[in-house]
Amino acid sequence: MARTLIRASHVIAYQEGGHRHLRDGVVVLEDDRILHVGRDFDGPVDATLDATGKVVTPGFINTHAHLSESPLDKSFVEDRGPRQFYLSGLFEFLSARDGAITEAARRACIAYSMPELLRTGTTTIMEIGWHGDVVAEHAARCGLRAYIGQGYRSGRWFTANGRAVEYEWSEDDGFGAMDAAIRFIEQVDGRENGRIKGFLTPMQVDTCSEALLRRSAEASRAMGVPLALHVSQSVPEFHEMTRRNGCTPIEWLNGIGFLGPNCILGHCIIPGESSWANYQADDIGILADTGANVAHAVWVFARRGIAMESFARYQARGVNMTLATDTCPQSMIEAMRWTSVVSKIVDRRTQVATAVDVFNAATLNGARALGRDDLGRIAPGAKADLLVWKADSMFMTPLRDPIRNLVFSATAEDLETSIIDGRVVMRDGVVPGYDPVELGRAVQEGAEAMWNGMKQRDWAGRNIEQLSPSSFPPFQG
Repeated sequence: MARTLIRASHVIAYQEGGHRHLRDGVVVLEDDRILHVGRDFDGPVDATLDATGKVVTPGFINTHAHLSESPLDKSFVEDRGPRQFYLSGLFEFLSARDGAITEAARRACIAYSMPELLRTGTTTIMEIGWHGDVVAEHAARCGLRAYIGQGYRSGRWFTANGRAVEYEWSEDDGFGAMDAAIRFIEQVDGRENGRIKGFLTPMQVDTCSEALLRRSAEASRAMGVPLALHVSQSVPEFHEMTRRNGCTPIEWLNGIGFLGPNCILGHCIIPGESSWANYQADDIGILADTGANVAHAVWVFARRGIAMESFARYQARGVNMTLATDTCPQSMIEAMRWTSVVSKIVDRRTQVATAVDVFNAATLNGARALGRDDLGRIAPGAKADLLVWKADSMFMTPLRDPIRNLVFSATAEDLETSIIDGRVVMRDGVVPGYDPVELGRAVQEGAEAMWNGMKQRDWAGRNIEQLSPSSFPPFQG
């Protein structure tokens, strides 16, 4: 049993049910677990990590990501939001993008995502997609803690004219893909000292039948794995579900027995009581009463002018709010910052969605959603998933309250070391085996192939410049 002692000027330790600020303390790791947290330690150790002048925090739990595609949102989806679809890019932009992404591009994005996540604080990721084997391979290679879900659905959305959303349904209602997702979980669950696990993820509430969702909920409970679903993420989806069922998407899920503490729902940003829906309901109350968790990915909506109303409102009602990146940048630093700032703007109040609130969402709340009391905290018996931050950098100085500095001022450059399962997986911005220059080249090639292929995939045959015009016209001459 190898022991490592970390001596730090600031430790965000866990005590009496919450985080506490320990000044000039030590954290002792024994293999993949935390053995001791306190002022000092007089037992034998095998190695010492000097973090004097630094801040040690628990790693961040990122509860909703799409690693095989999110990097390709850059230079494409920003500043674009069709008014016909209430600013959502799901029905035109994602359809054009997904149909044009090559397999090589998806693999390049997954590889690129590993150092991006580790360099910005994620130590546990929940990946939703269809390339779980590739994600598992890279997670094993770089040391990331990964929950991996293979998506499945009863059908898909599309638009044939840019005015209305239509649906195309599969013959087997998605049950074949669900069976494959279950087999994937059985293959990967528990690999790499338990770092790699699986979960069930029917894709979107409007693309899944009641039968598929009922079976998913039953399988999740029987297998003891998390259950994820996109829900209440756009106004067109909300309207479609009320047309079908005469109630809100969240009311409908509650009625079919889908909701519960095992559920992690992305994004729940358009509940019935929001101004975007204006449909009398108590969706937020249902989420709180059922114990369902919300994976809030602020930036994917905020960049289009859509805001949750509001993070603080859900929190006050008792909903377990977790944080996620979903899109690029895949930075939990940015996720915490924008969640706090946007909620303050929406509520017109300063003392809501505080640094404490969003830091808890990125750590303790994420662990609760996963049913893991050994993640998201620095306490004896917890997994040794830690972040070591500079305290004397340009953006972290002056430092009195480490959490406020991290949430409101820190950059990726301030994260010096990432430790997962007691192993250093990133130091000084370097993730061994991942060359950012080479990774960037591969993603650039994949993006150019995608941009060139969009004309064949878009409903109107538009090229990339017609779908998403460049900011400035080209220089002439």
